[in-house]
Amino acid sequence: MATLHVEVVSAEESIFSGEAKFVALPGESGELGILPRHTPLITRIKPGAVRIQRADTGEEELVFVAGGILEVQPDGVTVLADTAIRGRDLDEAKAAEAKKLAEEAMRNAKNNIDLAVAQGEFAAMAAQIAAIQKLRRKK
Repeated sequence: MATLHVEVVSAEESIFSGEAKFVALPGESGELGILPRHTPLITRIKPGAVRIQRADTGEEELVFVAGGILEVQPDGVTVLADTAIRGRDLDEAKAAEAKKLAEEAMRNAKNNIDLAVAQGEFAAMAAQIAAIQKLRRKK
């Protein structure tokens, strides 16, 4: 069976590197599914879950990304994420608290820049909570 090499990296570290059968992630214009020999593509990605179906075990690896860039080549996928967290390391309580703080920051924004920053943080935390809930349902 054909596979593709997947790299998920953040500014801090490499989060995942390995062979996969399939990758799904939140593209700028909607959910993207990537199979081996996919047409080359570069696009921005939105906050959400990157789902990687591992070639070795068949199990799904989940990585939360807070946005970034996706590069697809016929034999590989590279996700350059602003922030990336392994699914097993996600903390729902911290994400809920950060979402609450972002809501408060949106209410107290004094200008459009402050509002935009708070909205971005709110969207990232909402996506992180959704990824945590998706991971929990799979167990």
